[in-house]
Amino acid sequence: MDRWDRIGRRAAYGAAFALTPYLLIKVSWVVGSLLGVAPVGEGFDLAGWVVLNTVTIGMAGIGIALALALVRPWGMRIPGRLVVFCAWTGSGFLVSVLPFAVLSTLLDSASGDSGGDADAAMPGWEAALVQFGFVGMGLGLALALPAYLRRRWPEAFSGRVGDGTRGTVPWPSVVAAGVGLVWMYWAVGGTVGIAHPAARDADGYLLTGLGALWALAGAAAVWAVARTLPARVSRWFPRWLPQALGWLGSGSLFAWSGWKLPLTLYVASAAPPDIRLPEHPAPAVVLHLAAVTAGAGMLRILVASTRRPDSAPARVITR
Repeated sequence: MDRWDRIGRRAAYGAAFALTPYLLIKVSWVVGSLLGVAPVGEGFDLAGWVVLNTVTIGMAGIGIALALALVRPWGMRIPGRLVVFCAWTGSGFLVSVLPFAVLSTLLDSASGDSGGDADAAMPGWEAALVQFGFVGMGLGLALALPAYLRRRWPEAFSGRVGDGTRGTVPWPSVVAAGVGLVWMYWAVGGTVGIAHPAARDADGYLLTGLGALWALAGAAAVWAVARTLPARVSRWFPRWLPQALGWLGSGSLFAWSGWKLPLTLYVASAAPPDIRLPEHPAPAVVLHLAAVTAGAGMLRILVASTRRPDSAPARVITR
């Protein structure tokens, strides 16, 4: 077991541990509300509150099971496609949450804003545990997923960037780069395609910028995996680095836009008075469709790269 494998295994256990308090808090909310000893969330009736938190309990349970599957021997026996898809989308959501939580906390501290009373019904210790759960899960999956993939398909992570046969132009990377550049333009204050500038806030700018960075990093990584590079360049970059960045970047594109696309379509068609998205619906829908398509296409390139023609058939390591 090498250093990166040890780091990945510890990160997987850490992710499961970090999300456990969140799971217990949600269970206490459901049980407490049913017994009448805990308040129902503002804007919800009892049934809606119980259903919402029961769904999040299930999601937290899946997250903990996923983290353990990345480290326990039985995780190597689960069909690879199922584990990869769940881990890919889960880490795609959380890799942006981790830096967002850290940076937003630093920005709030610098501005003297403690977050106000946005959720006065939640004690401070509960809010801290919830944030700890998401940050810990995001960081844990970001480290554990590449280690799991490297353990299960080691040949895909061996060698140097650009090894093997030169492939065709990876168009999903080109599309992802275009999406990332538009998001970066919006993140630095660009107004073309913005319908409601007043609806933009610091958190929105930060999340958009993080999404842009992951899109650009993933696009560059998948390009490096799919195309050969000059020997004087490729010898400096181990193959596992673009593989890991490609998995995380493509997952971020697919997961976030896969969630935002139906939300954008709903807001555009129903025009609810309490929801106003900054972006104009038309370019937002086009960008989210492009991001989902690019993310899925980048995943196909990464999966195909595990069957490199210049390597022996992939072996599964079960130690």
